[in-house]
Amino acid sequence: MTAVRRRAGDAFEIHEDVPRTEDTEMMVESELRTEEAVPEEVPEEVPDDKYADSEYPSDGSSLTSEEPEVDSGVQQEMDRLQEVFPGFRNQYRLIKRIGEGTFSTVYKAEDLLYEEYDNDWDVDGHHDDRDRYGRMKARAGRFVAVKKIYVTSSPARIFNELELLYDLRNSPSVCPLITAFRSTDQVLAVLPYFRHEDFRDYFRQMTISDIVVYMRSLFMALTFVHEKRILHRDIKPTNFLYDPSSRRGVLVDFGLAEREGVDAKPCLCHEQSGVRRNRLVNSVAHLNGPQTGYPKNDTRPSRRANRAGTRGFRAPEVLFKCTEQTTKIDIWSAGVILLTILSKRFPFFNSADDVEAMIEIGTMFGTKKMRAAGALHGCMFETNIPTIGLSGFSLEKLVLWSTCRSPNDREGDPRGQPLNEEEKMAVSFLERCMDLDPAKRISANDALDHPFLAEGLPLVREDAYDEMALVES
Repeated sequence: MTAVRRRAGDAFEIHEDVPRTEDTEMMVESELRTEEAVPEEVPEEVPDDKYADSEYPSDGSSLTSEEPEVDSGVQQEMDRLQEVFPGFRNQYRLIKRIGEGTFSTVYKAEDLLYEEYDNDWDVDGHHDDRDRYGRMKARAGRFVAVKKIYVTSSPARIFNELELLYDLRNSPSVCPLITAFRSTDQVLAVLPYFRHEDFRDYFRQMTISDIVVYMRSLFMALTFVHEKRILHRDIKPTNFLYDPSSRRGVLVDFGLAEREGVDAKPCLCHEQSGVRRNRLVNSVAHLNGPQTGYPKNDTRPSRRANRAGTRGFRAPEVLFKCTEQTTKIDIWSAGVILLTILSKRFPFFNSADDVEAMIEIGTMFGTKKMRAAGALHGCMFETNIPTIGLSGFSLEKLVLWSTCRSPNDREGDPRGQPLNEEEKMAVSFLERCMDLDPAKRISANDALDHPFLAEGLPLVREDAYDEMALVES
């Protein structure tokens, strides 16, 4: 008889630490073992503005038992892991290491007890697995991603990530938590496994139709996350695992995520415009006029705000140290992904620190808009860099320049062609995503109703859930 892996109550709890026994495991159960396997991205949990390209490989391996030989060092590492978690090895078989990050390592594993549970998340399982003669077909094993969280992570931070993953269950667009194990100070999180391809291998070949499906899938995931008032904080291509063959993506890596409003302090961006204007007019900086520099030994207390995220994808309000950040920071990051695809340049932004990031955004939008954006958060934006103009450039012009479609090209040269109507619609949507004012920036839910995404295109092809479609030839 099958059973559903589910918790007795709705509250998320971590069991008390006990000596290593078969009862060591902490079963953090999802009510449903969520739809189709997805591997959790190795979290590039950038603790400030540090940027590092993802080391997480796209794993297009087939659903067969044949796996490449594992390096002896990795095999010893997996053996030690299964010794530390004796209850784990009775349920899962580690296959190989598929990624490694600053705070965790991710392994691919086989779910040994898959057939003993009612896995409602598995769309393949609902199909009639009989051949034309009525005989039951053999089903491939089901894979999961096992995330080993390093002991250097604080207990509160680990608990926050696991709790958010549990709260985000029951969405086909978000990677959920299946279960978790703990032994003393070590924690394993078991997540569904999802086959995907490296963003850098396909984004330059994407058509407008492909872009629409990709962005709709991403914004469906963001809508689900934001409805629960959760900020992901690290939206980028390597955290949205997308399979072009099935045209389906899953949002992963909630290592930097947080609930909206937690530890937030009031910011001027949430005040009426009149209040902001009065505060600015009466400020010391405004009364003293523009400064030619800054104090060498500034004794004033610095503003503290969450600046976590990946370099090149952080919203301007994060750079301005807004103390009351909202889910709109994820929308900006999604806009950067769209700009990357349209411009065919990755990464589009490539700054080393906050100052360079400001310069990059300022070059795009101009000093006039940047001053207004800074004033929203009680900040002054001043620069004497000659390449930063007053008005900046339109996003349409940036896309044309980036794709070498200059109007000065010879007539008949496809590179000199202007944007077509579909591309203009994409740029129009991009402008809503990358508005410097978070209050005017489009929400994830409204984005799905934008003409660019609301074309009625099928999000997933009908054969996407065919088991044979997941097996590589």
